[in-house]
Order: sequence, then structure tokens, then C-alpha cells
Amino acid sequence: MQHLDPDRLVLLALSEEPQELGESDHLATCAGCRYDLDTLRDVAELGAEAQDLRDLPPPPEHLWRGIEAGIAASTPAATPAATSAAAPVIDLNARRGTGRKWTRRLMPVIAAAAAAVLAVAGTVAVYRFSGRTAPAEVTARATLAPLPTVPADAAGSVRVLTDGEMRIDVRNLPLTTGFHEVWLIDPDDLTKMVALGNLSDERDVVLPVPPGTDLNRYRLVDVSDEPHDGDATHSGRSLLRGMLTN
Repeated sequence: MQHLDPDRLVLLALSEEPQELGESDHLATCAGCRYDLDTLRDVAELGAEAQDLRDLPPPPEHLWRGIEAGIAASTPAATPAATSAAAPVIDLNARRGTGRKWTRRLMPVIAAAAAAVLAVAGTVAVYRFSGRTAPAEVTARATLAPLPTVPADAAGSVRVLTDGEMRIDVRNLPLTTGFHEVWLIDPDDLTKMVALGNLSDERDVVLPVPPGTDLNRYRLVDVSDEPHDGDATHSGRSLLRGMLTN
């Protein structure tokens, strides 16, 4: 019986791509391909559960040695006659007997290789096949402290992300008849500033950083109380401030 291509089974297991009619009919009658597809889906689910992991260490050297040893043990030794002739082409489909004996025999090797791959780039693969991009990393942080005229329980934190966004978490800001606005200011010249946007009623807000903004210069984060007066400049009433650090 002709079996489904292994690469196609991987795509079916990792994506939401629908099965073609012929593939559905084949999987309904081929126990071997169903077994392979179910196994691949189990691995994909494990990868999805681990997608929040970050900065995983590289696989240890002994793991790679174990993989190499397993592959060598599963490959028939070359004979003198074979070394003097062209290497034969191995038909994997011909080795797919009832019960998938070849898959079971190589399962320890496959499992070890899968562990190494997941340890290095499992989360990247999950995001790639699910159509999502990998989450942005934090490149700078700031702790926002209240100015002397602001209640002491007001505070906040800032994280600058690699995708050009700034995530701002504030709490206990004084009520205002206007709105709260976020600025980036040059601490060496307080007249130089960049407006990022307004804070909403949500505690955690994401604002875009204008392209080309030098965060080594504009490293002072300021949250101000702004009136609805149509004036785009800073009101002069700062509530929270903090310095960005890497």
C-alpha cells in the first residue's frame, strides 16, 4: 500500500491545514499512517505547551553523542562489496511493514533527536506553523516613581520590546479631568521630548515607539496629566518618572 509522504504528515500534524479528500480516505484505511500522524500530533501538543519557555540552554554534548550512536546502531554495516559500488537507495516505503516495525525500532533515536530540536527551537517551530510570530524580547526597563506632589502609592513599570513597542503598567494614578500621556525625555535637556500616546483605562498599555527614536538619549520616561486644551506640548504636570536601563 502506498503511504503518505512523511513531510506531508508533519504539516498535517503541526498546522490547521485541512486534509485533502484522498488523504482522509487513506488515513481511514491505513493504520500505519494514522499511527504516525497521531504520534506527530502528540509532539506538536508538547511543543505548544512549552511555547512560553525562553532562553533554553543548548542540548548537552552527550545527547548529540547518543543520537549519533543510535543512528549508527540502526544502520546496517557496509560490506566490502558495498563500499566498492554506489550506495544503494533505501526505499523507506518498502520498509513500512504491517505494524510499522521500522518506526518502532527507530523510535528511541527519533525521540532523542526530537528532544534536542525542541530544546533549541521548539517554540519557534510552534509559532511558525501556527502562523504567529515569536514573542518580542525586552531590551530596556524602567521603574516609574511618583513625583513629590503625587500620592506615594502611585507607581508603574516600563518594558521596551524588540518589536518597537513599549509596555507600560501603571497603578494608583491621580484622577484627572483630562488624560494621562506618556513621554520620552532627554534628561540632559528636559525641553527635548517625544510623545508616545495616551494611557487608557486599562492598567497595562502598549504604545509604539516612533521609528528612529534614540532610547540612549530619550531615556527618561514621563507620565503627565494633560488637559483637553488642544495643546500638544507637555502640560508641565508630571506624575511619574523613571530612567530606562538595559
